[in-house]
Amino acid sequence: MTLDPAVSKRLKRTADGLFTAVVQERGTGQVLMVAWMDDDALARTLETREATYFSRSRGEQWIKGATSGHTQHVHSARLDCDGDTVLLEVDQVGGACHTGDHTCFDADLLLGPQDQAD
Repeated sequence: MTLDPAVSKRLKRTADGLFTAVVQERGTGQVLMVAWMDDDALARTLETREATYFSRSRGEQWIKGATSGHTQHVHSARLDCDGDTVLLEVDQVGGACHTGDHTCFDADLLLGPQDQAD
């Protein structure tokens, strides 16, 4: 699997060759997680529609849900205007977070919605 050269040319990567993927749930619009990708992970994701990421700690690609069963079927993929982030819209099965929570943003609310009366 090879990433389209036109897409590859637009990507801005870290020194490690990685870029950010923001994962959003189709239907609800809820942000589920943020992960890293490399060109090969993105190419595989686009070809198979199975969300594939790059683990910095393990130094290898991983397919979301391959061991946990908490899969992400990719409905759409978009590149942001700067080329440094990919937005994946997914159908999530099970929890997206490694803790088992539906989203990685279920805990640690730092600031809640402002009351409109304020």
